[in-house]
Amino acid sequence: MIRLSLIYLGGGFVVSLVAFGQVYLFVYTSERQVIRMRLAFYRNIMRQEMAWFDANSCGEMTVKLTDDISRIHEAIGDKLGTAVQYLSGSILGFIIIFYYGWELALIMQIGAPILVLTFAIMGVAYTNMSALESQAYAKAGGVAEEVFSAIRTVQALNGQEKEAQRYENTLVKAKEYGIKKSIASGLGQGASWGIVICNLGLGFWYGGKLVRDEDYEVHEMMAVFMVALIGSQCLGLALPGVMTVNNGRGAAYGVYAIIERMSAIDSASEAGLRPKTLTGNITLKGVHFSYPSRADVKILKGLDLTVPAGQTVALVGQSGCGKSTVVQLLQRFYDPDAGQVCIDGVNIREINIKWLRQNVGIVGQEPVLFATTIGENIKYGREGTTMEEVIAACKNANAYDFIMRMPDGFDTHVGERGAQLSGGQKQRIAIARALVKNPKILLLDEATSALDTESEAIVQDALDKASKGRTTLIIAHRLSTVMNADSIVVFDNGKVAERGTHKQLMDKQGIYFDLVSSQFLFHRRKSLLLLIIIVADCLLQKTSAKVDLVSQLEVAPNTWRRIFKLSKPEWFFVLVGSVAAFANGAMQPAWSLVLAEAIEAFAHESKSHQKDKMRDLSFLALGIGLGNFFSYFLQEYMFGISGETLTMRVRGMLFKAMARQNIAWFDDPSHETGVLSSHLAMEATFVQGAVRTSFGYVMLFVGNIGLGLVISFIYSWQLALVVGAFIPIILTMKSIILLFLILFLMARNAYLFFLLKEAMESMDNIRTVSALTKEQTIYDIFSDRLWKPFEKNMKSKFWISMVSGFTQGITYWAFGACFFYGSRLLKKDDVSFGDIFRVLGCIVFCSMQMGRSMAFAPDFTKAKLAANFIFQLHDKIPPIDAYSKEGKKPAQGSFTASLRFRGIHFRYPMRQDVKILNGLDLSVEPGQTLALVGESGCGKSTTVQLVERFYDPEGGQLCLDNYGIKDLNIEWLRSQIGLVSQEPILFDRSIADNIAYGDNSRTVSMDEIIQAAKSANIHNFVQSLPLGYDTNVGSKGTQLSGGQKQRVAIARALIRNPKILLLDEATSALDNESEKIVQEALDKARAGRTCITIAHRLTTIRDADKIAVFKAGVVHEIGTHDTLMEKQGLYYSLQMAQH
Repeated sequence: MIRLSLIYLGGGFVVSLVAFGQVYLFVYTSERQVIRMRLAFYRNIMRQEMAWFDANSCGEMTVKLTDDISRIHEAIGDKLGTAVQYLSGSILGFIIIFYYGWELALIMQIGAPILVLTFAIMGVAYTNMSALESQAYAKAGGVAEEVFSAIRTVQALNGQEKEAQRYENTLVKAKEYGIKKSIASGLGQGASWGIVICNLGLGFWYGGKLVRDEDYEVHEMMAVFMVALIGSQCLGLALPGVMTVNNGRGAAYGVYAIIERMSAIDSASEAGLRPKTLTGNITLKGVHFSYPSRADVKILKGLDLTVPAGQTVALVGQSGCGKSTVVQLLQRFYDPDAGQVCIDGVNIREINIKWLRQNVGIVGQEPVLFATTIGENIKYGREGTTMEEVIAACKNANAYDFIMRMPDGFDTHVGERGAQLSGGQKQRIAIARALVKNPKILLLDEATSALDTESEAIVQDALDKASKGRTTLIIAHRLSTVMNADSIVVFDNGKVAERGTHKQLMDKQGIYFDLVSSQFLFHRRKSLLLLIIIVADCLLQKTSAKVDLVSQLEVAPNTWRRIFKLSKPEWFFVLVGSVAAFANGAMQPAWSLVLAEAIEAFAHESKSHQKDKMRDLSFLALGIGLGNFFSYFLQEYMFGISGETLTMRVRGMLFKAMARQNIAWFDDPSHETGVLSSHLAMEATFVQGAVRTSFGYVMLFVGNIGLGLVISFIYSWQLALVVGAFIPIILTMKSIILLFLILFLMARNAYLFFLLKEAMESMDNIRTVSALTKEQTIYDIFSDRLWKPFEKNMKSKFWISMVSGFTQGITYWAFGACFFYGSRLLKKDDVSFGDIFRVLGCIVFCSMQMGRSMAFAPDFTKAKLAANFIFQLHDKIPPIDAYSKEGKKPAQGSFTASLRFRGIHFRYPMRQDVKILNGLDLSVEPGQTLALVGESGCGKSTTVQLVERFYDPEGGQLCLDNYGIKDLNIEWLRSQIGLVSQEPILFDRSIADNIAYGDNSRTVSMDEIIQAAKSANIHNFVQSLPLGYDTNVGSKGTQLSGGQKQRVAIARALIRNPKILLLDEATSALDNESEKIVQEALDKARAGRTCITIAHRLTTIRDADKIAVFKAGVVHEIGTHDTLMEKQGLYYSLQMAQH
């Protein structure tokens, strides 16, 4: 015994070293593989063609980049090492028993074919269910991304509850697949353990026969049996790890499907011509085209178009006629179905894509800025741009002054999609960014639509100079901007209907003549607006600040109590699962009693006694095997139901908590869409992992060690005390591991959320990134940032692995102490050999189960951090609570909708040093139309946001009728307001659903939808589509043109019949033919309503009851158009600038 004790003592040191190597090396390799996997996934997404992005949402890709790859990480990390460890032990055990006792070993493997078949079938089912579950969660992620990126629209339309319900509906399928996965896991593990135990029972019976027939000695039979038992135990202990691997395999299916997908238009391809010179001749020959997502809608029908080098050609026509499509074909975002697109006589399919896009500059109607500083946004217009060039470009774009008025100047963070800036400010930054590049071909789409009058005149001169010697293609709805073009091309029904100069087309008196005649032209410009464009965007921030959502959390002491309180509706499933897990654990110590009984039976000289005892023990083993089967199945199935239901509940709760927060909360860079989507994908999964899997194994461990200690104290309290002395040491070591894990996971998750936010932003704005050919640059920066914390992470993992290895060594030292002290007790006759074996058996099984249960300790750490984040956000009541039921709701007849701003002072929460409103006093009487004018950044849009109560003023009072706006119920308030913004946001659903979204308080009838569409002049277009009102508009409305999107947004505003109408350049995106009709519709809609209109184009507000001219955050002038013109003040100057 002393020799055996010394072997265990030395073995403990060896095991400590080997266990350290196992944990550290598996963690090391898995960390590297996951980084490379994320990079490969991200890189291949960024090289896909636009048609692929039309069919796959950014939110779905984010879920795969976060949740799915995290599952793969689990599958190839230390849990894989644990599975390999136990499988190796099992395989080695089977080799040994066949070598030393093949006959007995063979009998004990009768159930092996059934075991293999069962496990294979369940493994396939588990993997398939995991893959389907991942797909369902990806769809839910798409919904979350869409909602949070358009949170202003959602809250303005009181859509939070509706979106929460939509999000939860997408989770139902995931829940169903998760429960089916639990059934597969329960059947697989239950059958495996049941068959193994039954095989051992068969071994009792046949082994006894071999001993009685004197074919085996007792020690030979027991050696084979014990090795078989340990091997079977190892096989069972490997099963959770194997299930984790299968879960990772299911997630890997969707991830690798994207990694291995070949792009139809590969932006990273090195193939293709790179001409040394480019003159800029553009030719489209017989081009036919329809968008892949709407293949039944023909956009271009044999288009023939030529743009000579150096000329300026304008494309005009009603919305949806194919103008923007030509721009996208020239960038080769799509390939035509038939015909050719040529530059300098060369088909662009033969030209290198990167070279092509580097020589084409584009600016869209809706400027796209990324969540970085103003300076970085501009610098990425061209690599190597100096600060002096940035300043010069800003001065030319009339952006320098407003930038320098900001406390941080060029280091000012613009927020997600430029949310911290006004529309005009964003556009001027985009223009400045464009001016730092020198493209040969310019593509302009209403490039100056967001500029105020004062800025436009100044920018005009710079653009006139910059346009010389370049081929310029202008898409315009406002024909006053294209009259000086070298050639004007009129599109109609996907073809060129007319072409000529402005004078030639007017003389012809055809379609162009009708378009011009139908447009209200208050002024005509003498020079043509030309814009050098490269939609350059800096995706990755250079700020040193990191997202620190997790690392700043103080974990609340009642977190676990609240987690289990959330599971209260499923108490029955949790109870049954816990009882089953406890019974599972109790089965193992019961085996020690069975084995001890077998040893004592063979010590008996009577063969008949041995035969009877072996028969009884065989039946007992059969009972334990069946018990194992049912207990494992019930454990997995019950915790599967409770866990999946909890996950759905927690995800829904977290989504609601996020959607509840006020707009200022979303302005914080640490709460941008990518970060929030990542939290939704990961936090609920972590909580579920603890409740569903880890808690089950804790209960199993409690049953195991509880019964084991009871048995040990019954048969030898002295030996039990010696062994029990090691348990606090082991638990202390495990606690140290948990502490290390908490610190590690907090730091890693915070940094990971920061990176994934940026990755999501780049995917969400892929057209901008592709137009800039910045895919490789963004990938390189993303790669550097992923690898940057690797070495630091490995240092943390080194110490975790060290303590983990030491902990496993302690188990062997406990065995050695047990053998040493047991031998001394045996010599004193204080204990029998059978009792020693009973206690030793309990120690063996308890130690194995302790290792198995503690393997899931990291899941508890993750779950506690995740739950703490969820509960902190859930408990956070925002100052402007979208879910609040408090506040007054004036009766419909008594509410007149007058608005009064009294001494309003305001600054944005994320830009405290910049005062926007400085004591604003303004009023609008019921039914009046108030127009707000002034240069960008003077506070016009801020005023609208205060009316919507996106923010509260820091001083003064905003009143609606005689009520302070803070005293009104927030949902009621917003239901009285119709908002049409300059950049319309539509949702990835049908046209009918988007229009009906205007009133989420009821079910909107189809007749109302059609009437609103007619009023917004969109009905005829919708009817022309094959699916009509059931046509899906795509993510953010990408399947519609700018004008079509705006008209749908107008219809959406009209459907709610609001008392107050807020219009922010509501008709800026409409074509000439539609604008007059829609303007008339809006004029009718304003009747009887209080209306606030923000306008840069002063022609649209001449008939307003009052015009307020803003300057420096106050009303500088106010009056009617005529009175202000007579005054010849600031308004007069703005008007003259448009002549």
